[in-house]
Amino acid sequence: MKKNTLITYACLLLVAAITVVAGQQLAQQKTNIRVWDWAAWALLLAGLPFALLQQPAGLPDWWQPGISNKKRILLPLLTGLLFAIMDVIVFVVILHPQPYESMPPFLQPFPYSVGLYVSGAFEVEIFYRLIPLTLVLCIAKKAKASAKTWNILFWLLAVLTALREPLEQLSDGAVWVLVYAFVTGFAMNFMQAVFYRRAGFMASLFTRLGHYMLWHILLGIYVEYVQLAYLN
Repeated sequence: MKKNTLITYACLLLVAAITVVAGQQLAQQKTNIRVWDWAAWALLLAGLPFALLQQPAGLPDWWQPGISNKKRILLPLLTGLLFAIMDVIVFVVILHPQPYESMPPFLQPFPYSVGLYVSGAFEVEIFYRLIPLTLVLCIAKKAKASAKTWNILFWLLAVLTALREPLEQLSDGAVWVLVYAFVTGFAMNFMQAVFYRRAGFMASLFTRLGHYMLWHILLGIYVEYVQLAYLN
């Protein structure tokens, strides 16, 4: 199981490395390109020891036998996609119905966007969930905490980690938009923690990939090749 985890981690590191090189080259040709550097890539290595400590923490391994891919991949992917659909309705259909005249900051040219947002999702999940959940729960297991204490710690971590992203993304705007962004941001992150417990880290990652697939990648393709192409 650890072998499969290492292979998966290596593949994601490779995608991120390709993204660093591609982004630096693309930035010489186009403006407003979000570029990763090698320092950002190196930070991804911080999660590697924690990826190998899932069972000592009481969590499923990344590719735990006995857990179906429906639970590990399909359901999380669809959940992330559902949250992305809601975001498109609110932030694009309702708040920005007019066509974009240039690529907005949260979108990037395709196919560079695929590598960027896959790598971005991996980075977020390392620091939002993989490290904090594994670290605290592993310490609890080492301290021979009771199942009840471990359970309390997990749900506390689920709430705290779910609060991080919506709090970091608070901005000015209409009250209903701020409430929507906070509630849905918390809800998706909380669901990711639940999926993590049930099916492992990959379930949490696929939830975010489902969201990014529509919100960042497919929407970016639409804006770049339909809206902007029409304007030109």
